[in-house]
Amino acid sequence: MPAPCFRRVPRARTVAGVTDAATTPDDPKVSLHWTLSRLRGILLTKLDGLGEYDVRRPMTPTGTNLLGLVKHCGSVQLGYFGEVFGRKEDWTVPWLEDDAPDGADMFALADESRAEIIEFFERTSSHADATIDELPLDASGYVPWWPEDRQRVSLHRVLVHVVQEFARHVGHADIVRETIDGATGNDNAHWTDEDPELWSTYRRRVEDAARDAAARYDS
Repeated sequence: MPAPCFRRVPRARTVAGVTDAATTPDDPKVSLHWTLSRLRGILLTKLDGLGEYDVRRPMTPTGTNLLGLVKHCGSVQLGYFGEVFGRKEDWTVPWLEDDAPDGADMFALADESRAEIIEFFERTSSHADATIDELPLDASGYVPWWPEDRQRVSLHRVLVHVVQEFARHVGHADIVRETIDGATGNDNAHWTDEDPELWSTYRRRVEDAARDAAARYDS
């Protein structure tokens, strides 16, 4: 049986004095920045309580793994809030060099420590925050790896894109972590992590519905 799940609400960076969704003003820059900050926190919590093998091991046929997702998302921030707006840092990032093998930013080598990758992620987060804080939403940028007709972008467009990418990868991390040890990080008080029987009953209900539908529609 999986280990008991835990519920942890990640702490978001204070963005323009805003620390929770209930008080986020209808300001697109503040709202997007707050959302990105919260997604960062959620992603990092998916590493909590796991050993080195579990944070690194591939959990899908395409190799998706938790530490690799952190490494990749840090790389995404560095590119979109650095190079795109002419704010490229003089950092040596081996997995982003031109001669790096495909997928080098999606998994951790044995000699790349968890602490180093988290430090990289946090450093790129600070760099991204500085770009977001200092530039207006209509600031112009250039994405050389996008199709030619879409390469000219605004900070607003990039923020939306990066929030979308982070949300997708946090969803991946949710499923990977649950597959490893059953931890869901569920924030819904009506579905408590401390009641595994509730989840078991719910899963059986989903399974029964799927089998009934297959019998009804696939025959």
